Amino acid sequence: MIDAHLHLWSLASGDYAWNTPALGPVHASFGPDDASAALASGDVTGAVLVQAADTDRDTLELLRVARSSAAADAWALGVVAWVPLESPGEAERRLDGWRLLGEPIVGIRQLIHDDPRDDVLDRAPVRETLRLLAAHRLPLDVPDAWPRLWPALTRLADAMPSLQIVVDHLGKPESPTPSWRAAVADLARRPNVFAKISGLGQHTREAADVALEAFGADRLMWGGDWPVSLTAGTYADTAARGRAVLAALASDEREALESGTASRVYHVGVPA
Repeated sequence: MIDAHLHLWSLASGDYAWNTPALGPVHASFGPDDASAALASGDVTGAVLVQAADTDRDTLELLRVARSSAAADAWALGVVAWVPLESPGEAERRLDGWRLLGEPIVGIRQLIHDDPRDDVLDRAPVRETLRLLAAHRLPLDVPDAWPRLWPALTRLADAMPSLQIVVDHLGKPESPTPSWRAAVADLARRPNVFAKISGLGQHTREAADVALEAFGADRLMWGGDWPVSLTAGTYADTAARGRAVLAALASDEREALESGTASRVYHVGVPA
């Protein structure tokens, strides 16, 4: 099974201002050995590393881990990295450099949910950068879009059908409300939009049912959102919630959700 959403960080770097003591078990440093042990506890064989700070240092550390993993146990399948979306020139320089170096970049994300502007995805420089992503066949991960960023996300999906968009945590609703359900059904009409069943804690099964009806399994992937998920239990608990969703599916749907969609969207191999 592929975990399509896993983080690493060192609080000593000072890059993670959002990670405060109020987050309890999340307020600690987590490295590759911690991640490998967590994956083993949930019987998960590989993970996509996802940026958690809009800094070069965060991305470079994830790339270092992915390279080390490739030479050893190969659990780190690739990196969803950060580029400055409002600086297309800088973004292009990073993308071209990574491609030349053969770096395992599989997607791009910026913490736009921390941006106070509801229309950040509509801005001309951002759109220019996103066209670069489409040209590089790199999907855009969008974090915590519900409800504030949902209208702009929908407009982006309509305006750029060649860009694959991955909605992290199904937008991260506090609970599966009727308005969220309707919004998911509407967004899913755009075939370039995919979503992660991740970061939903105790609402995983209910939200997954909504997502499966709207998107279908071939546009959904499972993610653990570790170590943020520690607020809702251990990694093994999170993996068990994911497998409870998989158990109710037909074999082709189960294959898509547990590995096939992530492999196709992020262009990563399915670990043995």
